[in-house]
Amino acid sequence: MLKTISIKITLFLFAVFISPISNAQENKSLQQTILKLDAKFWKSYNTCDIETFRTFFVEDFEFYHDKGGLTSGLTKMMSSVENGLCNPENPRVRREVEEGSVEVFPLNNYGAIITGEHVFYVSEKGKEERLAEIAKFTHVWQHKNDQWKMTRVLSYDHQPAPQNTDKKEISLSDEILNQYTGTYQAPQTGTIVITKKDNLLEIKADQMQAIVYPQKENLFFHKQSPLTFEFIKENDKKVSKMLVRENSKIVEEAQKVK
Repeated sequence: MLKTISIKITLFLFAVFISPISNAQENKSLQQTILKLDAKFWKSYNTCDIETFRTFFVEDFEFYHDKGGLTSGLTKMMSSVENGLCNPENPRVRREVEEGSVEVFPLNNYGAIITGEHVFYVSEKGKEERLAEIAKFTHVWQHKNDQWKMTRVLSYDHQPAPQNTDKKEISLSDEILNQYTGTYQAPQTGTIVITKKDNLLEIKADQMQAIVYPQKENLFFHKQSPLTFEFIKENDKKVSKMLVRENSKIVEEAQKVK
């Protein structure tokens, strides 16, 4: 009797100690599998390898995007990719993962979930590639018939990527800021109105509205784009124009008219 109880206790303790080791090994194997699939998927995205891209999804795939809403079905998704992301006439988009942000979780009797953060770079004809956006992602992978495919993708919390991070903000007096307020006219942008808001400058032009921060007395920068704004004074020390630079290159010259 005592021998039987001893054997049962031994088996129980064996199961208690071995089970976590077994689960850890399984989770590590799952993580390696999903990360390898994830890398191949994003390679097809960045290179616009349409045929390979298609193989990662089930037919009734659903894509949830915080800006674009829901896209249902692989056919609709592929049409969007071919006519948008991978249309040669459109700007090209390249994705990179934020190192250290990715996590993989097992999904019992189904597959796995991968989640993390990533950034997107945009290339336009004649312009240098620029960092455009940051976002979070969650992908649901299904393991069925010895195949791994994504059934749901969530892309959310899209934000303009921080820009001009090397620039330090200074404080300016209202007297100095007031010199730059007024109405400007630019060849490409048209009418630009600059006002003072919370000890900073606010620039409005058509649908654009941006707060800019002083780097020097006459030089301001935008935190959500690679733009800077330099105010030029004439001999009478009155502001006559504003130079707009993108990645240090002049892209607009606006004359002050009022």
